[in-house]
Amino acid sequence: MHAYDTLTEALEGLRKQGFTQDYNLKPDRLHCQPDNIELRPADFDVVDVYRFEGTTDPGDEMVLYAIEAKNGNKGTLVDAYGTYAEAITPEMAEKLRYTPEN
Repeated sequence: MHAYDTLTEALEGLRKQGFTQDYNLKPDRLHCQPDNIELRPADFDVVDVYRFEGTTDPGDEMVLYAIEAKNGNKGTLVDAYGTYAEAITPEMAEKLRYTPEN
């Protein structure tokens, strides 16, 4: 895992690695426009996670997921964490609970 100082730097670095899809979090799936791609928890894996904490505002706390779909497509998901995190299903929460493999 590469260390990034900012969310923008991380997004740029991941795009250079082929993570070009931009996913949005729905309660039970990921959605990508404009191709109208939908991924259920069984359709993707989280390959990396980066957390960014706001220095003065807890509302600035963000998490960036590097996502790889079972069909080989790669993309990113940016979401708030903590108080401002999205309400999601237990299945989606379990899928987004990333544990690096040793």
